Amino acid sequence: MSLETHLIRDFRLRRGGVLQEARIAYLTLGRLAPDGRNAILMTHGYTSGPEYILGGTGASEGSWGELVGPGKPVDTNKFFVVSSNMLGSSFGSTNAASIDPATGHPYGSRFPDLTVEDIVRAQRELLDALGVRHLVAVIGPSYGGFQAFQWAVTYPDFMDGIVAAVTAPKLPPGRLQSLLARLSQDPGWNGGDYYDRPGAMLETLTEIRTETLRGYGAEAQLADRFPEPARREAELGRIARAWAEQFDANSLVILRKALEHFDVTPAFARIRAKVLYVLSTTDSLFPPSLAPEVMEGLRAAGVDATYFELESPYGHLASGRDSGRWAEPLRIFIDKLTHARLSR
Repeated sequence: MSLETHLIRDFRLRRGGVLQEARIAYLTLGRLAPDGRNAILMTHGYTSGPEYILGGTGASEGSWGELVGPGKPVDTNKFFVVSSNMLGSSFGSTNAASIDPATGHPYGSRFPDLTVEDIVRAQRELLDALGVRHLVAVIGPSYGGFQAFQWAVTYPDFMDGIVAAVTAPKLPPGRLQSLLARLSQDPGWNGGDYYDRPGAMLETLTEIRTETLRGYGAEAQLADRFPEPARREAELGRIARAWAEQFDANSLVILRKALEHFDVTPAFARIRAKVLYVLSTTDSLFPPSLAPEVMEGLRAAGVDATYFELESPYGHLASGRDSGRWAEPLRIFIDKLTHARLSR
């Protein structure tokens, strides 16, 4: 299944920049109802892309192929599913490697600063162009969960529910500088203007990816297929390099910078959607210890929120790798959204 793109002209950004041509890549499954109100938006993670819903090993935060499709919790026999690539990411949407119409050269270090709200506003323009008039839900893991929370406060009346998995409604600042320091150590970095240097950043990206996958819990996942440590290490390296050959280093910076001031907790009272919040017992990035504060804040703001703790050894990858362990709570949540809308 190939990605399609939607062009937005003169897209104004919250921090003052303008993208003359902002392309949003996306894929769709299922059919849009005549009233445009049976859609579900799927939002992907930091280093993943819209195809994470299709399955396979390329889904960075764990494949959701067992959760999306005919008869599955996100049932494409019932729902029109839209999975879009974030603005600034590396899987088809406009990013730093794209040609700036004003110069005829890649944006590189001159790519304007984004916010999570910009990413969500671009998705809203895509949905409008597709004829979507209302969403049943916004659903996503990790960075996709940030987007789900942002949707809930930016467009509170546009969806019935959100599902935010292995994520949080805010992120502590301070990680951007360490990322920039790491990238700048590569001799090909050139301040982010490396597009005339074939192979630049490949080795550094491979190293970063290997470390990231370890932090996500990939070794536990690979142990099922590669019980021997040497073979497991080789497979981890292969996966990391395959990702590094596709992903642009500048996208890491752009999307990380967009999170520097991400915190929707002060806007919880704006949320009208029902919320399903899912954390993994072994996720070191978003541990279950976050849940009490998040749930108390949502409920204090009058939000109808449900928490599900996913028992899994697969860390940050659990929402995809152990999808069977929370498929039924997800199905029940979506069914309730649908029934509530039909009863109104």
